[in-house]
Amino acid sequence: MYDTIFLQGSNMTNIILIPLMFLVIYLFMIRPQMKRQKDEKKFQSTIKRGAKIITTSGIHGKIVELNDNTCIIETSAGKIKFERSALSMELSKKYLPVVDKKKK
Repeated sequence: MYDTIFLQGSNMTNIILIPLMFLVIYLFMIRPQMKRQKDEKKFQSTIKRGAKIITTSGIHGKIVELNDNTCIIETSAGKIKFERSALSMELSKKYLPVVDKKKK
């Protein structure tokens, strides 16, 4: 009698735990990745000339020329042509001076 009650309880916990695991995987892995891809696509479409950027391969440079699908980046070694999809992030904001509100 006690064996059947114990087995019924474990089946119920399995039914609850499996969807809970999928929910946790979605919240902590899939959803942040989708947000990151959306932000990267938005960045690639709004980039402008003169912006300092990093490519997905880690090359730092400044955008010299933009076309529909390509851009030319000036690095210390010279100019390189990349697809827009190879741009990873912008560094221009990182180089701007920070205004300290406490010093006013």
